Formats: sequence, C-alpha cells, structure tokens
Amino acid sequence: MALIVQKYGGTSVGSVERIYNVARRVAATVKEGHRVAVVVSAMGHTTDELEALAHSVSARPPEREMAMLLTTGEQVSVSLLAMALDNLGCPACSFTGPQAGVLTDGSPLSAHIIDFNAVRIKEAVDGGKVAVVAGFQGADSRGELNTLGRGGSDTTAVALAAALNADSCEIYTDVDGVYTVDPRLVAEARKLDEICYDEMLELANLGAKVLHPRAVECGKEHGVVIHVRSSFNNEPGTLVKEETKMETGIAVRGIACDTNQVKIAVIGVPDKPGVAARIFTALGQAGINVDLIVQSVRRNGENDILFTVQEDDLPKTLAALEPTVAAVGARHIFHQCDVAKISVVGVGMTHRCGVAAAMFEALAGEGINIEIISTSEIRISCLIAQNRVKDAALAIHKKFNLAEAELNIQKKAAKS
Repeated sequence: MALIVQKYGGTSVGSVERIYNVARRVAATVKEGHRVAVVVSAMGHTTDELEALAHSVSARPPEREMAMLLTTGEQVSVSLLAMALDNLGCPACSFTGPQAGVLTDGSPLSAHIIDFNAVRIKEAVDGGKVAVVAGFQGADSRGELNTLGRGGSDTTAVALAAALNADSCEIYTDVDGVYTVDPRLVAEARKLDEICYDEMLELANLGAKVLHPRAVECGKEHGVVIHVRSSFNNEPGTLVKEETKMETGIAVRGIACDTNQVKIAVIGVPDKPGVAARIFTALGQAGINVDLIVQSVRRNGENDILFTVQEDDLPKTLAALEPTVAAVGARHIFHQCDVAKISVVGVGMTHRCGVAAAMFEALAGEGINIEIISTSEIRISCLIAQNRVKDAALAIHKKFNLAEAELNIQKKAAKS
C-alpha cells in the first residue's frame, strides 16, 4: 500500500463539478488501496479576486493583512473537497497550512518552508482518512500566517511528500506535463517523458509556469520524484528526477518564455567603485529579484546599467531606485514594458559548442533583435520585443529540432 501525495491546482478545483472530479480521482486512488494526502490551491481565480478586493480598499495593503486575506482562498477549497470526499463515502479531514505543520520564514507574501511537522497528516492517513491540505500557506514561529508566493502550492506538496517519505508526488494541473515549449506558442511542441531537476529548475525560473521553482529545489534536495500530469485525463505526464544518461546527448531540452518582464535603464551612472553595489543593494532590500543585467562601455566617466525585473515589481522597483539614483548622482531612470525573455535550457550545453550561435542565428533569421543576453552553464536567455515571442519560440524550436529530438529519446527509452 503506497503513500501518495497529490496536488491539484486552482483550475482543477475551479467549480463544484471540478471539485467532484478531483474527489472521484482521489477516491479511486484510495479504493486501489493507497493512503492519500492531497494539497489543494484556491479555486480558479480566487487569489486574483482577493487581491483586487484588497486594492479596492487600500492602494498599498499591508503585507501581513494581505497574507491574512489570501490564505482564505485555500481554506475554502480544502473544506469543500473534504466535504465532497465524505459525500462519496471516502473519509477526509481538511487542514490549513499551519494545522498541517508548515513552518515558514520570510516576508508574509513570499515566505519559505523551513520545516514541515506532518504528524497530524500522518495520523490522518494512517487512520484511513484522506488528509486535504491547504497549499500556498504556513505560519512562522510566532504563529503569523504567511504565503509562499504564486504557485506555492506545488512547494507545499513536494515538501509534504518529503516529510511523509511518500512513495509518489503527483502534481495535477491543466496541462499534460512539461513540454519542449509552451504548446500554445508552438503547435509542434512535444511532451517530455522526463526531465532532470536542474533543467526543470531553470525552465521554472525562466517563465515556464508548469512548476513552482522552489518545488523543484525541494524535490532535488530531498530526492522526491515529481510526476506532473493532467487532472483531466489519466495519461502519464512528465517525471522530474535526477539526470539520466540518455539526456546527455541533447544540447537543448526546452524553451521558456516570460512576457512579464520590464527593462530598466539607469542612465549616466558615475563610473566609480561601489555605485552599482548601492543600486542593487537598494533593490535587494526592497525584495526585488533582478534578472538580466548589462553595463554599457564607459564614456566621459559615466556608464548606463540595464537590467530586467518582473513587471509586477515595477512600482516597488521605481520606488527603491529613485532615491538611490539621486544619491549616487545618476542622471535618470528609464523603463520599457513591451519586452520579453526567451531562453533555451539543457544540461547538454556543457558538452556542446555553438548552442548560443545557433540560437542567435534562429532569431536573426526572423529579423528579431536581441537587447540583452545572459548565460549560465545550462541556459541562454535573450531579451527581445514582446510581440515577437511566438515567432522566436517557433524559430528556435525548429533550429534545434526539439520535437524530433524528444521523439528519439522516447524511442530509445521504449527499447531499453
């Protein structure tokens, strides 16, 4: 009898009908003889609606009160799912994040899980009940409610699987698994049977919405194999796990696109030691994650610093930058919103030459200009015009022949 952790996202529980679909799937798993713990997100667009409600009351809601409000979304969905399971004859008990034993640290709206004391969850599943746990939330050492940030229910599920030493961690979503690229952009995109933690972590950080980055980090740290699959069918999805030998021959496994980007330019920065440190320290203290960075060539004792942030962070970025830029003597700040980041990812890049050149050739062939470039051992990212993302994704997917490459991997796996 296996112990299985299942997670269902907001789309999967977006209505009473869909809640019952989830309940029937969970009940069927229990009927097979398994013990089950379920992690659930808020219904549909509830979190968006709660955020809008908060901003209708206050232009800048306090983070503590925002966390108090947002955590109510998951409490609704876990209680409804537990009721539906009970109505199907499957005993269940719902838990908030703090009741489940999720201990967090950090800011109220982007906290991290530092411990998961899952004693009550284990007692419930060992006692024959389905434990239904609210994702996305926890409490700090003082009992203050925190949220884990958008997508944080994935992290709750993987952390719970690690805490329970579960046999399986299944992340159910509205897509069939992880694809070579977003299939809404490229029709030829192919679902991956499996992908290693490092590649999935890069894709998640770079804009792929399938998994929360910290969920992948947690999976890697604790050796939890994550199965990403659809809540609307019974087809196998994508396994996120340690690197396998068959992956090393492929330079690029996937493409990530992120249209939620803003380019910031700090113009006329004095070319003196410590100035850049003051600028980025101010951003760090404001809790802003800076992505692509480039500094122009020095001229007349000045240079320009360009970088990108998430568009959601633009107001905070400008608020943090304006006094700092004035203090260091830079001339002004410019920002541009109609940009996007496109990235290629693959552990095979460490053994291959010419990957960057091939990516740049694909973009050049479509007349797409590159504004900023950033690289790591297994990733190349380019900032481009937002309205060219689909063209860029299609061109790069064809350039690296990703559909056929993944098909060949699957054929080799089937023979072995």
